[in-house]
Amino acid sequence: MKPNIEPSLPRVGGVGLCAALLFAAPAIPASDWPQWGGPDPGRNMYSPAKGLPSQFDPGRPKKGTEEIDLATTKNVKWVAKLGSQSYGNVTVAQGKVFVGTNNEAPRDPRHAGDRSILMCFDEKSGDLLWQLVVPKLKSGKVNDWESLGLLSSPTIQGDRVYLVTSRCEVICLDINGQANGNDGPFDKEAEYFVKDSGKPPVPVGPKDADIIWVYDMMDELGVFPHNASNCSVLIIDDLVYACTSNGQDWTHVNIPSPLSPSFIALDKKTGKLAAEDSAAIGPRIFHGQWSSPSSGTVNGKKLVFFGGGDGFCYAFDTKPVKKEDSNVLPIAWKFDANPPEYKTKDGKPIKYPQAEGPSEINATPVFYKNRIYVATGQDPEHGEGVGHLVCLDATKTGDITAGGALWDYKGIHRSISTVSIDPETGLLFIGDFSGFVHCLDAETGKLYWTHDMKAHMWGSTLVADGKVYVGDEDGDLSILAATKEKRLISEVNLGAPVYSTPVVANGIIYISSNTHLYAFQDSAKAGSDAPRKVDVEIKKP
Repeated sequence: MKPNIEPSLPRVGGVGLCAALLFAAPAIPASDWPQWGGPDPGRNMYSPAKGLPSQFDPGRPKKGTEEIDLATTKNVKWVAKLGSQSYGNVTVAQGKVFVGTNNEAPRDPRHAGDRSILMCFDEKSGDLLWQLVVPKLKSGKVNDWESLGLLSSPTIQGDRVYLVTSRCEVICLDINGQANGNDGPFDKEAEYFVKDSGKPPVPVGPKDADIIWVYDMMDELGVFPHNASNCSVLIIDDLVYACTSNGQDWTHVNIPSPLSPSFIALDKKTGKLAAEDSAAIGPRIFHGQWSSPSSGTVNGKKLVFFGGGDGFCYAFDTKPVKKEDSNVLPIAWKFDANPPEYKTKDGKPIKYPQAEGPSEINATPVFYKNRIYVATGQDPEHGEGVGHLVCLDATKTGDITAGGALWDYKGIHRSISTVSIDPETGLLFIGDFSGFVHCLDAETGKLYWTHDMKAHMWGSTLVADGKVYVGDEDGDLSILAATKEKRLISEVNLGAPVYSTPVVANGIIYISSNTHLYAFQDSAKAGSDAPRKVDVEIKKP
Protein backbone atom coordinates (compact mmCIF):
# COMPACT_ATOMS: atom_id res chain seq x y z
CA MET A 1 0.00 0.00 0.00
CA LYS A 2 1.35 3.37 -1.01
CA PRO A 3 1.29 6.26 1.49
CA ASN A 4 -1.25 9.09 1.48
CA ILE A 5 0.14 12.13 -0.30
CA GLU A 6 -1.11 15.69 0.14
CA PRO A 7 1.32 18.28 -1.27
CA SER A 8 1.00 21.90 -0.24
CA LEU A 9 -2.00 23.52 -1.88
CA PRO A 10 -1.35 26.00 -4.69
CA ARG A 11 -2.52 29.58 -4.52
CA VAL A 12 -5.37 30.78 -6.71
CA GLY A 13 -5.30 34.44 -7.77
CA GLY A 14 -3.19 35.36 -4.73
CA VAL A 15 -5.59 33.58 -2.36
CA GLY A 16 -4.86 30.18 -0.82
CA LEU A 17 -6.96 27.41 -2.38
CA CYS A 18 -8.57 26.54 0.93
CA ALA A 19 -9.71 30.16 1.35
CA ALA A 20 -10.90 30.28 -2.25
CA LEU A 21 -13.08 27.24 -1.69
CA LEU A 22 -14.81 29.00 1.19
CA PHE A 23 -16.10 31.61 -1.23
CA ALA A 24 -16.92 29.16 -4.02
CA ALA A 25 -20.37 28.99 -5.55
CA PRO A 26 -22.96 26.89 -3.70
CA ALA A 27 -22.90 23.16 -4.35
CA ILE A 28 -24.82 22.02 -7.42
CA PRO A 29 -28.04 20.17 -6.48
CA ALA A 30 -27.63 16.47 -5.88
CA SER A 31 -28.50 14.08 -8.65
CA ASP A 32 -28.74 10.36 -9.33
CA TRP A 33 -26.36 8.32 -11.49
CA PRO A 34 -29.00 6.26 -13.33
CA GLN A 35 -26.77 4.59 -15.94
CA TRP A 36 -23.19 4.02 -16.99
CA GLY A 37 -21.86 7.54 -17.57
CA GLY A 38 -24.44 9.19 -15.31
CA PRO A 39 -27.40 11.24 -16.55
CA ASP A 40 -25.52 12.23 -19.74
CA PRO A 41 -26.29 9.86 -22.67
CA GLY A 42 -22.96 10.99 -24.12
CA ARG A 43 -21.39 8.84 -21.34
CA ASN A 44 -18.82 11.43 -20.24
CA MET A 45 -17.47 10.19 -16.90
CA TYR A 46 -17.94 13.55 -15.22
CA SER A 47 -20.01 14.81 -12.31
CA PRO A 48 -20.74 18.46 -11.44
CA ALA A 49 -20.91 17.55 -7.73
CA LYS A 50 -19.00 19.78 -5.31
CA GLY A 51 -17.64 19.34 -1.83
CA LEU A 52 -16.41 15.80 -2.38
CA PRO A 53 -13.77 14.41 -0.02
CA SER A 54 -10.19 13.92 -1.15
CA GLN A 55 -9.12 11.39 1.47
CA PHE A 56 -10.64 8.15 2.73
CA ASP A 57 -9.87 5.32 5.08
CA PRO A 58 -11.84 2.24 3.99
CA GLY A 59 -11.28 0.63 7.39
CA ARG A 60 -10.35 -2.88 8.37
CA PRO A 61 -12.39 -6.05 8.70
CA LYS A 62 -13.40 -7.37 12.06
CA LYS A 63 -11.22 -10.24 13.15
CA GLY A 64 -12.11 -13.48 11.41
CA THR A 65 -14.75 -11.90 9.20
CA GLU A 66 -15.13 -9.90 6.00
CA GLU A 67 -17.32 -7.33 7.72
CA ILE A 68 -15.71 -3.89 7.76
CA ASP A 69 -15.44 -2.30 11.20
CA LEU A 70 -16.88 1.15 10.52
CA ALA A 71 -15.20 2.50 13.64
CA THR A 72 -11.89 2.15 11.75
CA THR A 73 -13.08 4.08 8.68
CA LYS A 74 -12.93 7.73 7.67
CA ASN A 75 -15.40 9.45 5.35
CA VAL A 76 -17.37 6.22 4.92
CA LYS A 77 -21.17 6.25 5.02
CA TRP A 78 -21.62 2.51 4.68
CA VAL A 79 -19.97 -0.63 3.31
CA ALA A 80 -21.74 -3.64 1.79
CA LYS A 81 -20.25 -7.08 1.25
CA LEU A 82 -20.26 -8.28 -2.37
CA GLY A 83 -19.02 -11.56 -3.83
CA SER A 84 -15.38 -12.31 -4.65
CA GLN A 85 -15.24 -10.78 -8.14
CA SER A 86 -17.06 -7.55 -8.96
CA TYR A 87 -16.53 -5.92 -12.35
CA GLY A 88 -19.88 -4.20 -12.65
CA ASN A 89 -20.12 -0.43 -12.24
CA VAL A 90 -22.51 1.15 -9.76
CA THR A 91 -25.68 2.96 -10.79
CA VAL A 92 -27.91 4.90 -8.41
CA ALA A 93 -31.51 5.99 -8.85
CA GLN A 94 -34.63 6.63 -6.79
CA GLY A 95 -33.03 5.81 -3.47
CA LYS A 96 -31.51 2.55 -4.68
CA VAL A 97 -27.95 1.48 -5.47
CA PHE A 98 -27.29 -1.28 -8.02
CA VAL A 99 -24.12 -3.27 -8.64
CA GLY A 100 -23.18 -6.58 -10.26
CA THR A 101 -21.07 -9.26 -8.58
CA ASN A 102 -20.78 -13.04 -8.25
CA ASN A 103 -22.24 -15.43 -5.69
CA GLU A 104 -19.19 -16.34 -3.62
CA ALA A 105 -20.85 -14.89 -0.50
CA PRO A 106 -24.44 -16.06 -1.03
CA ARG A 107 -27.12 -13.80 0.41
CA ASP A 108 -29.73 -16.51 -0.13
CA PRO A 109 -28.99 -20.14 0.88
CA ARG A 110 -31.45 -21.33 -1.77
CA HIS A 111 -29.12 -20.11 -4.50
CA ALA A 112 -25.66 -21.51 -3.85
CA GLY A 113 -22.84 -22.11 -6.30
CA ASP A 114 -21.60 -20.11 -9.27
CA ARG A 115 -24.18 -17.50 -10.22
CA SER A 116 -24.16 -13.96 -11.51
CA ILE A 117 -25.82 -11.53 -9.13
CA LEU A 118 -27.31 -8.05 -9.39
CA MET A 119 -27.66 -6.53 -5.92
CA CYS A 120 -29.99 -3.66 -5.06
CA PHE A 121 -29.20 -1.73 -1.87
CA ASP A 122 -30.96 1.04 0.00
CA GLU A 123 -29.15 4.30 -0.81
CA LYS A 124 -29.31 5.65 2.74
CA SER A 125 -28.53 2.56 4.79
CA GLY A 126 -26.76 0.09 2.49
CA ASP A 127 -29.26 -2.63 3.41
CA LEU A 128 -29.92 -5.24 0.74
CA LEU A 129 -33.38 -4.73 -0.77
CA TRP A 130 -33.42 -7.47 -3.41
CA GLN A 131 -31.21 -9.37 -5.83
CA LEU A 132 -31.36 -10.91 -9.29
CA VAL A 133 -29.90 -14.41 -9.51
CA VAL A 134 -28.64 -15.33 -12.97
CA PRO A 135 -27.68 -19.00 -13.52
CA LYS A 136 -24.62 -19.81 -15.61
CA LEU A 137 -24.86 -21.01 -19.19
CA LYS A 138 -24.37 -24.73 -19.72
CA SER A 139 -21.83 -24.05 -22.46
CA GLY A 140 -19.30 -22.84 -19.86
CA LYS A 141 -16.46 -20.38 -20.04
CA VAL A 142 -16.43 -19.95 -23.80
CA ASN A 143 -19.71 -18.02 -23.42
CA ASP A 144 -19.97 -17.37 -19.69
CA TRP A 145 -16.65 -17.41 -17.83
CA GLU A 146 -16.88 -18.94 -14.39
CA SER A 147 -17.08 -16.70 -11.31
CA LEU A 148 -16.99 -13.44 -13.29
CA GLY A 149 -20.40 -12.43 -12.04
CA LEU A 150 -22.67 -9.85 -13.59
CA LEU A 151 -20.71 -7.25 -15.58
CA SER A 152 -23.38 -4.90 -16.93
CA SER A 153 -24.13 -1.54 -15.32
CA PRO A 154 -27.92 -1.33 -14.98
CA THR A 155 -29.83 1.49 -16.67
CA ILE A 156 -32.78 2.82 -14.65
CA GLN A 157 -35.68 4.67 -16.21
CA GLY A 158 -38.86 5.23 -14.25
CA ASP A 159 -39.73 2.05 -12.38
CA ARG A 160 -37.75 -0.17 -14.74
CA VAL A 161 -34.18 -1.51 -14.60
CA TYR A 162 -32.52 -2.65 -17.85
CA LEU A 163 -29.29 -4.62 -18.18
CA VAL A 164 -27.48 -7.39 -20.05
CA THR A 165 -27.04 -10.63 -18.12
CA SER A 166 -24.11 -13.03 -18.26
CA ARG A 167 -26.44 -15.34 -20.21
CA CYS A 168 -26.40 -12.84 -23.12
CA GLU A 169 -29.91 -11.61 -22.39
CA VAL A 170 -31.29 -8.11 -22.32
CA ILE A 171 -33.52 -8.12 -19.27
CA CYS A 172 -36.04 -5.66 -17.82
CA LEU A 173 -36.78 -5.65 -14.08
CA ASP A 174 -39.15 -3.88 -11.71
CA ILE A 175 -37.12 -1.39 -9.65
CA ASN A 176 -38.89 -2.55 -6.46
CA GLY A 177 -38.26 -6.26 -6.87
CA GLN A 178 -40.85 -8.69 -5.53
CA ALA A 179 -41.52 -6.62 -2.40
CA ASN A 180 -44.64 -5.17 -4.04
CA GLY A 181 -45.60 -8.36 -5.87
CA ASN A 182 -45.11 -9.49 -9.44
CA ASP A 183 -45.83 -6.49 -11.64
CA GLY A 184 -45.04 -7.72 -15.12
CA PRO A 185 -46.35 -10.32 -17.56
CA PHE A 186 -43.33 -12.52 -16.82
CA ASP A 187 -44.24 -14.94 -14.02
CA LYS A 188 -41.59 -17.63 -14.28
CA GLU A 189 -38.93 -16.13 -12.00
CA ALA A 190 -38.68 -19.32 -9.95
CA GLU A 191 -37.77 -21.31 -13.06
CA TYR A 192 -35.44 -18.61 -14.38
CA PHE A 193 -33.35 -18.45 -11.18
CA VAL A 194 -32.42 -22.15 -11.48
CA LYS A 195 -32.29 -22.48 -15.27
CA ASP A 196 -29.65 -25.00 -16.49
CA SER A 197 -28.62 -25.66 -12.86
CA GLY A 198 -30.41 -28.98 -12.51
CA LYS A 199 -32.08 -27.73 -9.34
CA PRO A 200 -35.85 -27.54 -8.77
CA PRO A 201 -37.53 -24.13 -8.65
CA VAL A 202 -37.91 -22.52 -5.23
CA PRO A 203 -40.67 -20.15 -4.11
CA VAL A 204 -40.04 -16.53 -5.00
CA GLY A 205 -39.56 -14.26 -1.99
CA PRO A 206 -39.74 -10.49 -1.32
CA LYS A 207 -35.98 -10.08 -1.79
CA ASP A 208 -35.99 -11.64 -5.25
CA ALA A 209 -36.00 -9.71 -8.52
CA ASP A 210 -39.24 -9.12 -10.40
CA ILE A 211 -38.61 -9.81 -14.10
CA ILE A 212 -40.74 -7.87 -16.61
CA TRP A 213 -39.31 -9.35 -19.83
CA VAL A 214 -36.26 -11.21 -21.14
CA TYR A 215 -34.77 -11.10 -24.63
CA ASP A 216 -32.35 -13.99 -25.19
CA MET A 217 -29.84 -12.85 -27.83
CA MET A 218 -28.38 -16.33 -28.26
CA ASP A 219 -31.76 -17.90 -28.97
CA GLU A 220 -33.31 -15.04 -30.92
CA LEU A 221 -30.30 -13.85 -32.93
CA GLY A 222 -27.98 -16.85 -32.97
CA VAL A 223 -25.13 -14.79 -31.53
CA PHE A 224 -22.14 -16.46 -29.91
CA PRO A 225 -20.86 -14.39 -26.96
CA HIS A 226 -17.14 -14.76 -26.35
CA ASN A 227 -16.34 -15.35 -22.65
CA ALA A 228 -18.63 -12.63 -21.30
CA SER A 229 -21.61 -10.39 -22.05
CA ASN A 230 -21.35 -7.03 -20.37
CA CYS A 231 -22.96 -4.18 -22.33
CA SER A 232 -24.49 -1.32 -20.38
CA VAL A 233 -27.59 -0.58 -22.41
CA LEU A 234 -28.73 2.86 -23.55
CA ILE A 235 -32.34 4.03 -23.80
CA ILE A 236 -33.34 6.59 -26.43
CA ASP A 237 -37.02 7.41 -26.61
CA ASP A 238 -38.79 4.03 -26.65
CA LEU A 239 -35.85 1.87 -27.70
CA VAL A 240 -33.17 0.00 -25.73
CA TYR A 241 -29.84 -0.22 -27.56
CA ALA A 242 -27.39 -3.02 -26.75
CA CYS A 243 -24.25 -4.79 -27.95
CA THR A 244 -24.90 -8.47 -28.64
CA SER A 245 -21.40 -9.64 -27.56
CA ASN A 246 -21.09 -11.75 -30.72
CA GLY A 247 -17.55 -13.11 -31.13
CA GLN A 248 -15.21 -16.02 -31.69
CA ASP A 249 -15.44 -19.53 -30.30
CA TRP A 250 -12.83 -21.28 -28.13
CA THR A 251 -10.48 -21.82 -31.11
CA HIS A 252 -9.96 -18.04 -31.43
CA VAL A 253 -9.99 -18.38 -35.22
CA ASN A 254 -13.64 -19.15 -35.96
CA ILE A 255 -16.68 -16.86 -35.73
CA PRO A 256 -19.62 -19.25 -35.36
CA SER A 257 -22.28 -16.62 -36.22
CA PRO A 258 -20.76 -14.14 -38.68
CA LEU A 259 -24.18 -13.07 -39.97
CA SER A 260 -25.65 -12.29 -36.56
CA PRO A 261 -25.94 -8.62 -35.61
CA SER A 262 -23.46 -6.90 -33.33
CA PHE A 263 -25.77 -4.14 -32.21
CA ILE A 264 -29.56 -4.11 -31.75
CA ALA A 265 -32.51 -2.03 -30.61
CA LEU A 266 -35.42 -3.43 -28.59
CA ASP A 267 -38.81 -2.03 -27.65
CA LYS A 268 -38.33 -0.95 -24.03
CA LYS A 269 -41.87 -1.91 -23.01
CA THR A 270 -42.11 -5.37 -24.60
CA GLY A 271 -38.51 -6.45 -25.26
CA LYS A 272 -39.31 -7.21 -28.89
CA LEU A 273 -36.62 -6.69 -31.54
CA ALA A 274 -37.04 -3.32 -33.24
CA ALA A 275 -33.87 -3.18 -35.39
CA GLU A 276 -30.35 -4.46 -35.88
CA ASP A 277 -27.21 -2.77 -37.16
CA SER A 278 -26.55 -2.51 -40.88
CA ALA A 279 -22.75 -2.66 -40.58
CA ALA A 280 -22.20 -6.43 -41.13
CA ILE A 281 -19.44 -6.44 -38.51
CA GLY A 282 -19.62 -10.19 -37.82
CA PRO A 283 -17.09 -11.54 -40.36
CA ARG A 284 -14.49 -8.94 -39.29
CA ILE A 285 -14.62 -9.45 -35.50
CA PHE A 286 -11.10 -9.74 -34.08
CA HIS A 287 -12.05 -11.53 -30.87
CA GLY A 288 -15.22 -10.39 -29.08
CA GLN A 289 -17.42 -7.34 -28.56
CA TRP A 290 -17.88 -5.62 -25.22
CA SER A 291 -18.44 -1.93 -25.94
CA SER A 292 -21.43 0.02 -24.61
CA PRO A 293 -23.23 2.62 -26.74
CA SER A 294 -23.53 6.37 -26.23
CA SER A 295 -25.71 8.97 -27.88
CA GLY A 296 -25.82 12.60 -28.96
CA THR A 297 -27.72 14.97 -31.23
CA VAL A 298 -25.76 16.06 -34.31
CA ASN A 299 -27.20 18.55 -36.80
CA GLY A 300 -30.63 18.04 -35.29
CA LYS A 301 -30.50 14.25 -35.59
CA LYS A 302 -30.09 11.75 -32.76
CA LEU A 303 -27.21 9.34 -33.31
CA VAL A 304 -26.04 6.34 -31.31
CA PHE A 305 -22.31 5.53 -31.19
CA PHE A 306 -20.84 2.04 -30.91
CA GLY A 307 -17.33 0.59 -30.73
CA GLY A 308 -17.15 -2.48 -32.96
CA GLY A 309 -15.24 -5.71 -32.60
CA ASP A 310 -13.59 -4.88 -35.94
CA GLY A 311 -11.84 -1.78 -34.58
CA PHE A 312 -14.28 0.65 -36.19
CA CYS A 313 -16.25 3.28 -34.32
CA TYR A 314 -19.77 3.56 -35.75
CA ALA A 315 -22.48 6.19 -35.65
CA PHE A 316 -25.97 4.85 -36.37
CA ASP A 317 -29.19 6.71 -36.94
CA THR A 318 -31.44 5.94 -33.96
CA LYS A 319 -34.53 5.52 -36.13
CA PRO A 320 -34.92 2.08 -37.74
CA VAL A 321 -35.65 1.82 -41.46
CA LYS A 322 -37.07 -1.09 -43.41
CA LYS A 323 -34.58 -3.13 -45.43
CA GLU A 324 -35.84 -6.25 -47.19
CA ASP A 325 -37.49 -8.34 -44.46
CA SER A 326 -36.04 -6.61 -41.40
CA ASN A 327 -35.54 -3.23 -39.75
CA VAL A 328 -32.01 -1.85 -39.60
CA LEU A 329 -30.17 1.10 -38.09
CA PRO A 330 -28.56 3.08 -40.94
CA ILE A 331 -24.87 3.99 -40.67
CA ALA A 332 -24.35 7.75 -40.37
CA TRP A 333 -20.55 7.35 -40.36
CA LYS A 334 -17.78 4.93 -39.48
CA PHE A 335 -14.11 5.32 -38.59
CA ASP A 336 -11.31 2.74 -38.57
CA ALA A 337 -9.48 3.42 -35.29
CA ASN A 338 -6.48 1.25 -36.20
CA PRO A 339 -3.83 3.33 -38.01
CA PRO A 340 -1.98 1.73 -40.95
CA GLU A 341 1.21 1.11 -38.94
CA TYR A 342 -0.77 -1.06 -36.51
CA LYS A 343 -1.84 -3.30 -39.39
CA THR A 344 1.34 -4.01 -41.33
CA LYS A 345 5.08 -4.05 -40.71
CA ASP A 346 7.68 -4.41 -43.45
CA GLY A 347 4.85 -5.09 -45.87
CA LYS A 348 3.45 -7.99 -43.83
CA PRO A 349 0.20 -8.00 -41.86
CA ILE A 350 0.52 -7.81 -38.09
CA LYS A 351 -1.56 -10.64 -36.73
CA TYR A 352 -4.03 -9.94 -33.95
CA PRO A 353 -3.42 -9.97 -30.93
CA GLN A 354 0.28 -9.12 -31.29
CA ALA A 355 1.37 -6.25 -29.06
CA GLU A 356 2.24 -3.88 -31.92
CA GLY A 357 -0.89 -4.76 -33.91
CA PRO A 358 -4.56 -3.78 -34.24
CA SER A 359 -7.23 -3.85 -31.54
CA GLU A 360 -10.98 -3.67 -31.24
CA ILE A 361 -12.85 -0.99 -29.32
CA ASN A 362 -13.94 -2.10 -25.86
CA ALA A 363 -14.36 1.34 -24.34
CA THR A 364 -17.51 3.42 -24.57
CA PRO A 365 -17.33 6.21 -27.17
CA VAL A 366 -17.90 9.54 -25.39
CA PHE A 367 -19.92 12.25 -27.15
CA TYR A 368 -18.91 15.78 -26.17
CA LYS A 369 -19.42 19.02 -28.11
CA ASN A 370 -20.06 17.31 -31.46
CA ARG A 371 -17.01 15.11 -31.01
CA ILE A 372 -16.43 11.45 -30.22
CA TYR A 373 -13.55 10.39 -27.98
CA VAL A 374 -12.59 6.72 -27.84
CA ALA A 375 -9.53 4.49 -27.43
CA THR A 376 -8.69 1.04 -28.78
CA GLY A 377 -7.86 -1.99 -26.68
CA GLN A 378 -8.17 -5.73 -26.22
CA ASP A 379 -9.24 -8.37 -23.75
CA PRO A 380 -6.97 -7.84 -20.69
CA GLU A 381 -5.97 -11.51 -20.95
CA HIS A 382 -3.98 -10.50 -24.05
CA GLY A 383 -1.71 -8.24 -22.00
CA GLU A 384 -0.27 -4.88 -22.95
CA GLY A 385 0.26 -3.39 -26.39
CA VAL A 386 -0.07 -0.27 -28.50
CA GLY A 387 -3.24 1.78 -28.24
CA HIS A 388 -4.82 4.68 -30.07
CA LEU A 389 -6.98 7.49 -28.66
CA VAL A 390 -8.92 9.46 -31.26
CA CYS A 391 -11.05 12.59 -31.29
CA LEU A 392 -13.56 12.42 -34.14
CA ASP A 393 -15.74 15.00 -35.83
CA ALA A 394 -19.22 13.60 -35.22
CA THR A 395 -20.79 15.94 -37.80
CA LYS A 396 -19.26 14.14 -40.77
CA THR A 397 -20.90 11.37 -42.80
CA GLY A 398 -19.86 8.19 -44.59
CA ASP A 399 -16.49 6.51 -44.13
CA ILE A 400 -14.58 9.21 -42.24
CA THR A 401 -11.38 7.23 -41.71
CA ALA A 402 -9.40 9.53 -44.02
CA GLY A 403 -10.48 12.88 -42.60
CA GLY A 404 -12.67 12.37 -39.57
CA ALA A 405 -10.02 12.56 -36.85
CA LEU A 406 -9.53 16.04 -35.41
CA TRP A 407 -6.57 14.72 -33.43
CA ASP A 408 -5.18 11.41 -32.26
CA TYR A 409 -2.81 10.26 -29.52
CA LYS A 410 -0.61 7.19 -29.86
CA GLY A 411 1.12 7.59 -26.52
CA ILE A 412 -1.58 5.49 -24.90
CA HIS A 413 -1.36 1.72 -24.46
CA ARG A 414 -4.24 -0.68 -24.99
CA SER A 415 -7.21 0.62 -23.07
CA ILE A 416 -10.66 -0.61 -22.12
CA SER A 417 -11.35 2.63 -20.27
CA THR A 418 -13.79 5.41 -21.09
CA VAL A 419 -12.60 9.02 -21.10
CA SER A 420 -13.70 11.69 -18.64
CA ILE A 421 -13.74 15.34 -19.72
CA ASP A 422 -13.95 18.23 -17.28
CA PRO A 423 -16.06 20.97 -18.94
CA GLU A 424 -14.74 23.53 -16.46
CA THR A 425 -11.14 23.15 -17.63
CA GLY A 426 -11.42 21.34 -20.98
CA LEU A 427 -9.09 18.62 -19.70
CA LEU A 428 -9.52 14.98 -20.72
CA PHE A 429 -8.45 12.05 -18.56
CA ILE A 430 -8.13 8.40 -19.54
CA GLY A 431 -6.46 5.32 -18.14
CA ASP A 432 -4.83 2.49 -20.05
CA PHE A 433 -4.38 -1.17 -19.20
CA SER A 434 -0.67 -0.67 -18.57
CA GLY A 435 -1.65 1.48 -15.60
CA PHE A 436 -1.04 5.02 -16.84
CA VAL A 437 -3.46 7.90 -16.41
CA HIS A 438 -3.14 10.43 -19.24
CA CYS A 439 -4.20 14.08 -19.05
CA LEU A 440 -4.73 15.86 -22.37
CA ASP A 441 -6.39 18.95 -23.76
CA ALA A 442 -9.78 17.79 -25.07
CA GLU A 443 -9.76 20.43 -27.78
CA THR A 444 -6.27 19.89 -29.21
CA GLY A 445 -5.01 16.56 -27.89
CA LYS A 446 -2.00 18.21 -26.23
CA LEU A 447 -0.53 15.96 -23.52
CA TYR A 448 -0.03 17.61 -20.15
CA TRP A 449 1.01 14.67 -18.00
CA THR A 450 0.87 10.96 -17.32
CA HIS A 451 0.69 9.22 -13.96
CA ASP A 452 1.87 5.66 -13.37
CA MET A 453 -0.54 3.75 -11.12
CA LYS A 454 1.99 0.88 -11.08
CA ALA A 455 -0.78 -1.66 -11.66
CA HIS A 456 -3.16 -2.63 -14.45
CA MET A 457 -6.29 -0.53 -14.91
CA TRP A 458 -9.62 -2.01 -15.98
CA GLY A 459 -11.94 0.77 -14.87
CA SER A 460 -12.21 4.37 -16.01
CA THR A 461 -11.40 7.73 -14.52
CA LEU A 462 -14.08 9.90 -12.95
CA VAL A 463 -13.58 13.67 -12.86
CA ALA A 464 -15.54 15.67 -10.31
CA ASP A 465 -15.01 18.64 -8.03
CA GLY A 466 -11.61 19.42 -9.53
CA LYS A 467 -10.37 15.90 -8.81
CA VAL A 468 -9.76 12.69 -10.75
CA TYR A 469 -10.77 9.47 -8.99
CA VAL A 470 -9.36 6.19 -10.32
CA GLY A 471 -8.73 2.64 -9.09
CA ASP A 472 -6.38 -0.15 -10.15
CA GLU A 473 -5.84 -3.90 -9.99
CA ASP A 474 -3.70 -3.59 -6.84
CA GLY A 475 -6.70 -2.15 -5.04
CA ASP A 476 -5.39 1.41 -4.89
CA LEU A 477 -7.85 4.27 -5.14
CA SER A 478 -5.93 7.34 -6.28
CA ILE A 479 -7.13 10.93 -6.29
CA LEU A 480 -5.32 13.38 -8.54
CA ALA A 481 -5.86 17.08 -9.14
CA ALA A 482 -7.79 17.75 -12.34
CA THR A 483 -5.28 20.37 -13.46
CA LYS A 484 -2.64 20.86 -16.14
CA GLU A 485 0.04 20.25 -13.51
CA LYS A 486 0.16 16.72 -12.14
CA ARG A 487 -0.53 16.47 -8.43
CA LEU A 488 -1.34 13.31 -6.51
CA ILE A 489 -3.65 14.33 -3.68
CA SER A 490 -4.05 11.01 -1.90
CA GLU A 491 -4.01 7.27 -2.36
CA VAL A 492 -5.52 4.50 -0.29
CA ASN A 493 -5.79 0.74 -0.72
CA LEU A 494 -9.21 -0.91 -0.58
CA GLY A 495 -7.84 -4.33 0.27
CA ALA A 496 -8.93 -6.03 -2.96
CA PRO A 497 -8.55 -5.34 -6.71
CA VAL A 498 -10.60 -2.47 -8.11
CA TYR A 499 -11.92 -3.29 -11.58
CA SER A 500 -14.77 -0.78 -11.46
CA THR A 501 -15.11 2.97 -11.95
CA PRO A 502 -15.96 5.44 -9.17
CA VAL A 503 -19.29 7.25 -9.58
CA VAL A 504 -20.98 10.13 -7.75
CA ALA A 505 -24.65 10.27 -6.83
CA ASN A 506 -26.28 12.78 -4.50
CA GLY A 507 -22.95 13.82 -3.01
CA ILE A 508 -21.76 10.27 -2.30
CA ILE A 509 -18.86 8.55 -4.06
CA TYR A 510 -19.48 4.88 -4.76
CA ILE A 511 -16.76 2.43 -5.71
CA SER A 512 -16.63 -1.34 -5.54
CA SER A 513 -13.60 -3.47 -4.97
CA ASN A 514 -13.80 -7.15 -5.81
CA THR A 515 -15.31 -7.84 -2.40
CA HIS A 516 -16.99 -4.70 -1.03
CA LEU A 517 -19.06 -1.73 -2.14
CA TYR A 518 -18.06 1.53 -0.44
CA ALA A 519 -20.20 4.64 -0.06
CA PHE A 520 -17.79 7.51 0.65
CA GLN A 521 -18.79 10.96 1.84
CA ASP A 522 -17.35 13.93 3.69
CA SER A 523 -18.41 12.89 7.18
CA ALA A 524 -17.83 16.38 8.59
CA LYS A 525 -20.39 17.83 6.16
CA ALA A 526 -22.79 14.94 6.57
CA GLY A 527 -23.65 15.97 10.14
CA SER A 528 -25.74 13.38 11.89
CA ASP A 529 -25.64 11.09 8.88
CA ALA A 530 -22.84 9.09 10.48
CA PRO A 531 -21.37 5.77 9.33
CA ARG A 532 -23.47 2.80 10.32
CA LYS A 533 -23.09 -0.93 10.42
CA VAL A 534 -24.65 -2.78 7.50
CA ASP A 535 -26.10 -6.23 8.00
CA VAL A 536 -24.40 -8.17 5.22
CA GLU A 537 -26.84 -11.09 5.54
CA ILE A 538 -24.32 -13.69 4.41
CA LYS A 539 -25.80 -17.11 4.97
CA LYS A 540 -24.14 -20.45 4.59
CA PRO A 541 -25.89 -22.78 2.17
